[in-house]
Amino acid sequence: MIPNLFTGEKLKLSQPREEDTELMLRWGEDSDYLRNIDTEFALPRTQEQLASEGAPNPHEVYFRLRTIDEDRLIGFIVIHSIEWNNRAGLLAIGIGNAEDRSKGFGTEALKLILRYAFHELNLDRVGLEVIEYNGGGIRAYEKVGFQIEGRKRSMVYRDGKRFDVIVMGILRPEWEALHTEN
Repeated sequence: MIPNLFTGEKLKLSQPREEDTELMLRWGEDSDYLRNIDTEFALPRTQEQLASEGAPNPHEVYFRLRTIDEDRLIGFIVIHSIEWNNRAGLLAIGIGNAEDRSKGFGTEALKLILRYAFHELNLDRVGLEVIEYNGGGIRAYEKVGFQIEGRKRSMVYRDGKRFDVIVMGILRPEWEALHTEN
């Protein structure tokens, strides 16, 4: 039996909804959230910026993350900067509320998007960058098969300290060796 592309045990990938914007505006008030999803300076997005996320773009697939049991929005996940000729893209993920972090949602979302990337988009490689202080993110990435490929040394400056950006990636054969589902 072929699993549903968009559904896991606790989470589903969904399209943006108009009612998502208010909650996502509140996430933007959490500096920890903003500082983990981007290396740019922490700045909440506007309602207009959030409303444009997920707009049709030939070089990305963007999903919101919702719980299956309550249909509750908990985050987003995207494969962006897709180079179709190279069959490669970059991944970004964010879990909005602190209470939803460290509960396995990120790991499940990663499994869903990688299955989608390799089995639906037919990509051969998915990469990402993560700031070294994001230990929970790094553990989740490694759990689903991402490997550390390198570092951008002293790339991020926060609170008077410098941090490396870790470059990670996973190849389709590596994913398939770990996940034998069809």
